[in-house]
Amino acid sequence: MLNKYPVWKYLLLLFIVAAGFLYALPNLYGEDPAVQISATRGGDVDVAQLEQVKQALQQNGIEYQSLAIENNQIQARFKDTESQLEARDIAMQALGSDFIVALNLMPAQPQWLEDLGGSPMKLGLDLRGGVHFLMEVDMSVAMQKKQEEIQADFKTSLREEGLRYRNLLPFGNGVKVSFRNAEETQKAEDYLSKNFRELTIAQSNEDSNTITATLSDARVQEVKEYALQQNITIIRNRVNQLGVAEPLVMRQGAERIVVELPGIQDTARAKEILGATATLEFRRVDQDADPASAANGRVPYGSEVYYNRNNNQPVVLKKDVILTGNHITGANASFDEYQRPQVNIDLDAQGGTKMSHFTKDNIGKPMATLFVEYKPTGRKKPDGSIEFEAIKEVINVATIQARLARSFRITGIDSAAEAQNLALLLRAGALIAPIQIVEERTVGPSLGQENIDLGMTAILWGFCLVLAFMILYYRGFGIVANVALAVNLVLIVGVMSMIPGATLTLPGMAGIVLTVGMAVDANVLIFERIREEILDGRGPQQAIHKGYESAFSTIADANITTFIAAVILFAAGTGPIKGFAVTLAIGILTSMFTAILVTRAIVNAAVGGRKVSKLSI
Repeated sequence: MLNKYPVWKYLLLLFIVAAGFLYALPNLYGEDPAVQISATRGGDVDVAQLEQVKQALQQNGIEYQSLAIENNQIQARFKDTESQLEARDIAMQALGSDFIVALNLMPAQPQWLEDLGGSPMKLGLDLRGGVHFLMEVDMSVAMQKKQEEIQADFKTSLREEGLRYRNLLPFGNGVKVSFRNAEETQKAEDYLSKNFRELTIAQSNEDSNTITATLSDARVQEVKEYALQQNITIIRNRVNQLGVAEPLVMRQGAERIVVELPGIQDTARAKEILGATATLEFRRVDQDADPASAANGRVPYGSEVYYNRNNNQPVVLKKDVILTGNHITGANASFDEYQRPQVNIDLDAQGGTKMSHFTKDNIGKPMATLFVEYKPTGRKKPDGSIEFEAIKEVINVATIQARLARSFRITGIDSAAEAQNLALLLRAGALIAPIQIVEERTVGPSLGQENIDLGMTAILWGFCLVLAFMILYYRGFGIVANVALAVNLVLIVGVMSMIPGATLTLPGMAGIVLTVGMAVDANVLIFERIREEILDGRGPQQAIHKGYESAFSTIADANITTFIAAVILFAAGTGPIKGFAVTLAIGILTSMFTAILVTRAIVNAAVGGRKVSKLSI
């Protein structure tokens, strides 16, 4: 028969439509304001912390919908955002700094839908569904690192030139070097002026045997600008590691960065990864020092005392840094031969050369891996910026067994989760200067609730007007097209809900309105072709067959060109443009499916396989 589908094709179409309805269903349940609590450094939360939070909420009269441990996190759901915000502050006070407390919006769909993999469509920041962080960069640490870099370069260069100095200390926006006599001072000034042109080098007014090397104001601004831009780049890398769709990372002023994460679910992890300022330093162990004496204050000159993270034992390290995390190009977590967590490190060419030269001359000697993390103290500097404290812990002391190159591993890490976090931070890059999250909030509609209502009204009005037109103009076949149009909208929502990272924004809603019109356009072409075939004297069944067959090539050509344009918009665009491109591309595919296959299946089921004298079209 011309217009009869086999049973398997009906079943396949029914299965696809049913799957679309199923995965669109979670969007009807909405989301609950929630507080999400996780341990720092990938640690575990247990029943003790759960009871602590429960008691704190009850004592303050905060009602919650649910409170449980899920995926190694304490998750508390609330009825409104006011309770959520109060609970966040209470939980932070109750648990202290060893836990990360973050705001979240959690899907409210039933458990059976969640077990099937259903989740609501992620909404952009303009549709109430994301987190906003305002971060502040500590520029004093960036300048301190620049001074340390200058000191290290001066030490190496003067040693290679055979110029002996008495001391080398930080000074202003640079360093100062003291020599034994005027002759060495003059030689050093000539040599350093020739090889360090970015510095202003001159003899000190206070001591003729002392040279000062300072950065100009313009160079200081360049250092700060570089620190800000590099931090922005690294934060973008970290956001990509989190898999967030359509993130916004941009500067605000001279020292602040705005990060907006639409549709984010695990905000506690996002807060930990984005706010962490972690790097590594590889240093030589001072074998001549007595750790116990050093811990009591008798630290040898040129050394520093730190403590091992695992057993809190003192370790005396040389101040000179062999290598920093800035040279790390790759890092991944794994397990060693004893199933203990480790991080495999890859270095750039310069870092590999430094490590190779050091280990070649120090085989059989111990080398320490120092974990450096900057944390806010809660105090403010005179200029109003946040004061940070450097937390430095020895995570590994290993004897150099052979000459190392660009790849090696570090061990001594507490847990596999901490190894994963450390690898992610090192892989994404070490921040040039520490950052502090000075503001965190869930973001409501940035364009206002009125604009969102207008967007939904536009979809509904467009949908209703199209329905009315199709019924009035095409009668029975118009009803078929309207059913397919409703299925098309559900499929768009279902597909958007299924795709990881897909986010609906206001421009995306515009894309949906456009695809509604395009879906009807395809049916108009088909129905008009059926009318033409009937006017040419063909029978109803043959007219239906020729109408769908002849209009297909025209529909395909028009939709393929639009789909290509959507792909180009997605590839070249950013933010709202990408949101529009995603819904447009999905809408094109679903509209072709519904306008051609679904309507044909309904028509075939209604009039195919039987004799009809007239079509309602």
